[in-house]
Amino acid sequence: MKIIDMKVRTVAIPMNSMLRHNTGVHPGYLMRTILELITDEGIIGLGEVGGGDQRGALLKLKPRIVGLDPFDLETIKLKVLRSIYYLSNSRLYGAIEIACLDIMGKACNVPMHKLIGGALRPEIPMIGYLFWRYDRPGGGHDKYAEDMADLCVELKETLGVTAMKLKAGVMDPMEEVRVLELCRERLGDNFGLRIDPNGVWSVATAVKAGRRLEDLEIQYFEDPSWGLEGMRRVKEQVRIPLATNMYPNKFDDLGPAIHMNSIDIVLTDLHYWEGPRGVKDLSAICQTFNLGIAMHSGAEFGVELAAMLHTASTLPTMTMEGDAHYHYLEDDIIVGGKMEYVNGAIKVPEGPGLGVTLDEDKMEKYERYYEKMGDYYARFHQDPYRLDWYPKVGGI
Repeated sequence: MKIIDMKVRTVAIPMNSMLRHNTGVHPGYLMRTILELITDEGIIGLGEVGGGDQRGALLKLKPRIVGLDPFDLETIKLKVLRSIYYLSNSRLYGAIEIACLDIMGKACNVPMHKLIGGALRPEIPMIGYLFWRYDRPGGGHDKYAEDMADLCVELKETLGVTAMKLKAGVMDPMEEVRVLELCRERLGDNFGLRIDPNGVWSVATAVKAGRRLEDLEIQYFEDPSWGLEGMRRVKEQVRIPLATNMYPNKFDDLGPAIHMNSIDIVLTDLHYWEGPRGVKDLSAICQTFNLGIAMHSGAEFGVELAAMLHTASTLPTMTMEGDAHYHYLEDDIIVGGKMEYVNGAIKVPEGPGLGVTLDEDKMEKYERYYEKMGDYYARFHQDPYRLDWYPKVGGI
């Protein structure tokens, strides 16, 4: 079997609100680039990557993989990820690996998880992800901790989730801490709590916030301060597990982070950690050093969510609920529409391959929508209500 072609399309799907974060705003829609690898046997593998319009970047890699066997992932990885520094991009390779695994599963008539160890669980519990919102359903903006606590209660009731994470670094840090205090009060001692300022807080602010959070017994404090040194200094002073999707988020920095004792939990991501097989490598390293793992969300649509579910189902030590922006989306690009939350969990697709198929009518619709709305990554996640604003890392 040989790869004979690559097709790439960028699509955008509306959300039910604008989502604020410490470097700007997702302005009412999310974007993904969808990859199709076509083989000489007529099997098509699907992949997906975020970060704005990635069509040009992926097509630069097309000559490197056309003619290769999709089963030869080590060769593909060397040619795509290792051989030329300025073309090396783990995010792009992750999309290609997902598509190759989809081809393999279809060729062998097995779900993707069978190719990487087999599923240990048929469904993956997910969190209710809390973002401070502009133009929320019903109108208005989120301004106070009570708004976020109300959203958390709503997600528990509608999705059945048993844990949450607040995307922090937006409001006053102590108001964001108060969100978790209110959620603990309203939802009880067994409801999982997490907070993620994405490294924007100073060490002093992170320590002050962390000490207030200690009595809440939260699941983890994610990326409270910038860099490996910032993480280490907070970890020395706060009695809460520190998690990361930033420091480290690649194998080059994992060894230093372990030696510095700056982390307790690493969030897996199919792009930062070089595809599903890379996540398996990461899991083995974390198990060796007795570090926990959880699942990161990159604002994915159904193709990548399927790959995430397959991968997570094979990881024995992934015992915490996974992240997902998914409940903010109004639709999906896969046949059957959005995957369903049942008692706070999403079922692992049954395959073959990823177990999902593109809905061509939806793809055409959301390609047109992307062309209308544009690539907001090129606008640096501009805040529509504060046009002169820009992030100040460590300035809080």
